[in-house]
Amino acid sequence: MGQSLDADCFCRMSDADDDYDAADAGAADCTPIEAGSVRKGQFLKIKGRPCKVVDMSKAKVGKHGAAKCQFTGIDIFTSKKLECVAPAGAQLAQPIVERNDLQLTDINEEGFVSLMTDNAEMREDLKLPDDQALADKIQGLFDEGKDVAVTLLKACGQEQIIDVKTITT
Repeated sequence: MGQSLDADCFCRMSDADDDYDAADAGAADCTPIEAGSVRKGQFLKIKGRPCKVVDMSKAKVGKHGAAKCQFTGIDIFTSKKLECVAPAGAQLAQPIVERNDLQLTDINEEGFVSLMTDNAEMREDLKLPDDQALADKIQGLFDEGKDVAVTLLKACGQEQIIDVKTITT
């Protein structure tokens, strides 16, 4: 019987390890982690998407080879459920996930938000989230004239507003 392994969760290395010009721009977005050491609650790249591991099971070593690990993760941007199976000794990709709170200063007619970073720099390259309930909540708080901070999640070259809160001074 053939093995059914999900190759999309493996950490890939270039054939030309010393050719830095050919390196993928997203290479610094992940760190390698051994499949057997991944735990529930950690982040893992499954099918090319950054996911939070919500379930993990390990099959014991049998007469046909190494122990296998099965992961179930929830995509941190789309909330879709993804699964991956890998040998316990395989190197997988663990995305580096950053979470920042930024102050909302403006929302334009096209839905782009103006955000102020901690070092007082302005960002105007993000739109209101696709989640209509969250977008309406952000717009409503801003229209009421409240000081608003949005939580920005960043991983694997993707950024998205995931939460909003009022700033109390």
